[in-house]
Amino acid sequence: MTNRISVVIPVYKVEPYLDRCVQSIVEQTYPDLEIILVDDGSPDHCPAVCDAWAKRDSRIKVIHKENGGLSDARNAGMAAATGEYMVFVDSDDWVSEYYIQALYEAAHYADADICECEMIKTDGEVPLEEEPCLEEAVCYETEQALSLLMQDRVFHQYVWNKIYRSAVIKGIAFRKGKTNEDEFWTYQIFGRANRVVKIEKRLYCYFQRSGSIMNSGYSLKRLDALEAKWERQAYIDSNFPQLGGIARVSLLNSCLYSGQMALRYMKGTERDEAVNTAQRYFRQGKKEIGELPSTMKQKIWLSLAGISFPLICRLRNRLQIGF
Repeated sequence: MTNRISVVIPVYKVEPYLDRCVQSIVEQTYPDLEIILVDDGSPDHCPAVCDAWAKRDSRIKVIHKENGGLSDARNAGMAAATGEYMVFVDSDDWVSEYYIQALYEAAHYADADICECEMIKTDGEVPLEEEPCLEEAVCYETEQALSLLMQDRVFHQYVWNKIYRSAVIKGIAFRKGKTNEDEFWTYQIFGRANRVVKIEKRLYCYFQRSGSIMNSGYSLKRLDALEAKWERQAYIDSNFPQLGGIARVSLLNSCLYSGQMALRYMKGTERDEAVNTAQRYFRQGKKEIGELPSTMKQKIWLSLAGISFPLICRLRNRLQIGF
């Protein structure tokens, strides 16, 4: 007996790519699916494409709603989902035919609440890997998985290359209006999970189109990531204090990165505002650098940034460090 898995797909202005995405889901080797297409008020022909797919496959249901952004669309899909597990797929991406089966079997075998696979970033068509072997999956307990997530090692912030036990994500909504919505959400789910599994096979294809949110240039909205990491720091200090140093190193390094990107890609008053915002988060987050679990090189950079944040960001850009 299998468990039903809900697949939530937010849809907005992806007409050239939507069929490819949905086709990759309906062709999954795991059959017991509830496929939820959330039309987020898309102004093109996407609503009609969604309805056409619902007529072709009884597992598909469509939600039509006013435009509220990616987070709002995901929240609408979560609210409608009835499966014991949940998967998110972005509507311009596509997945291996083994994607859901591999994630589910690895999570089920380990009695884990989350399973993540590797992904491919591409701006064209690429083949995905063959069926993974269950024995290749590696299981981590909560604290270790959360630590690796914050270091962007093994696990990553992306929402869409994972399967989740629905009971674990219940009640944790995506933050509306945030560019880096994954950063606000994923760490909380890892903090709830009893254990997390990783599959090293690349089963998810992340399509990097020029008009997507994350490829539209650096802007003030990208600083949402610092707000997310600031909130994460408070969460970690309260719930996993033994990981507080790791979270703080990640926060401070993100401040440096944001300052560098602002100086490199922005101009005028917006650039100044972005650098000042990154510097403010850096100063608020900086404590005794010597106590942080970082390399000597990292400690030196962080110490120097505490003296002159803009200057160090400019120097790191010149030396091509941190990209």
